[in-house]
Amino acid sequence: MPTVLKKGPVLAFDFGLRRIGVAIGEWETRTAHPLETINAESNAARFARIGALIAEWRPVELVVGLPLTLDGEPHELTRRCQRFANQLAGRFGLPVALVDERLTSVEAQARLAEAGVRGRRARSAIDSMAAQQILDDYFARA
Repeated sequence: MPTVLKKGPVLAFDFGLRRIGVAIGEWETRTAHPLETINAESNAARFARIGALIAEWRPVELVVGLPLTLDGEPHELTRRCQRFANQLAGRFGLPVALVDERLTSVEAQARLAEAGVRGRRARSAIDSMAAQQILDDYFARA
C-alpha cells in the first residue's frame, strides 16, 4: 500500500491561560516557524484572532501542545487544553492533533538565551517558540 504524503500548512498552538503561542509549518518541508503570541484575555478575542490566522494561512490541520507532568500524567491544565482543542475542531472544522509538550517552554527559553534574547523580549517570544517546538516534534513523529 503506497504511503500518502500530507501536504499543506499546519498551525500549532502552545495553549496557556494568559497567552497562546502560535507557529506555522509546512508538510512538504516539515519545517516550523514561530508566528505570534496571542495575548487576548477573552475567549472571544482569542478565537477571533485564531480565526483570522486560519483564514490567512489556510491550514490543513491544527496541532495543540498537551501539557502533562514530567511523569506523563494529566493535570488541571491538561483538561483545559483538551477543551481548547475540541473548541478548535468544532469552530473551524479542521482535524486537531494533540502532541505531548513536556519541556517545550524550557527548550524555547534555552534557545532564546543562547541567542542572547532575554527579559521582556524573551517573554514575548517564548510561547510562539514553544509552539514551533511542538510542531517540530509533530512533524518528526509523523
